[in-house]
Amino acid sequence: MKQPLDRILTDLPAELAAEQLVDRLGIEIKEWSQDRVVATMPVAGNRQPFGLLHGGASAALAETLGSLAATAYVAPDGMLVGIELNCTHHRAAREGLVTGVCEPLYHGTQVGTYQVTITDEADRLICTARLTCLLRKSGGTDQ
Repeated sequence: MKQPLDRILTDLPAELAAEQLVDRLGIEIKEWSQDRVVATMPVAGNRQPFGLLHGGASAALAETLGSLAATAYVAPDGMLVGIELNCTHHRAAREGLVTGVCEPLYHGTQVGTYQVTITDEADRLICTARLTCLLRKSGGTDQ
């Protein structure tokens, strides 16, 4: 990726930079390329009322990772928009960090689909997700 996430967030207007969900959820990007995006997120602060990791937090992690992978694919001047996200929650996480790993399933000229797996610190599967994005490369033409 030509621009690290810190640079992209730095370039945002101040009123938007302060409102980034990535920061509110404690998501930390560990690896970022068009072939693989890896991030961690704490369970603490992202729980539902029964003390388990909130499914919406898992969904937000998955969409973040898929969107970053799509961003890397259309960089430096393309754009994308998520058009479908589905998540299957396999087991509960109660503490520690979860790790999300995103890899592309399909990169087309207009659509990209990304598979995200979320595991706990014992490497147990917490959630699988699939994000589909509408992709636009720069220059007004597809690839």
